[in-house]
Amino acid sequence: MIFDKIKEIILEQLDVDEDDITMDADILEDLDADSLDVVLLMKTISEEFEMAVPDDAVDSIKTVGDIVDYIENYQ
Repeated sequence: MIFDKIKEIILEQLDVDEDDITMDADILEDLDADSLDVVLLMKTISEEFEMAVPDDAVDSIKTVGDIVDYIENYQ
């Protein structure tokens, strides 16, 4: 469920194919996001899941799976 919502958000914000979005997909390398894309993505995710994502947490998030893990451990 969390993965599906993250996938939906990524599809809305980044120009990527749905098949490219996997738990192991690196946000910067595999999904071709830049640092601004990551900031906007995390802002949307924090609003969607009603949670704060501190800057140090954003720095440690590298893959789609890292986002899912962070949300699962936050709630």
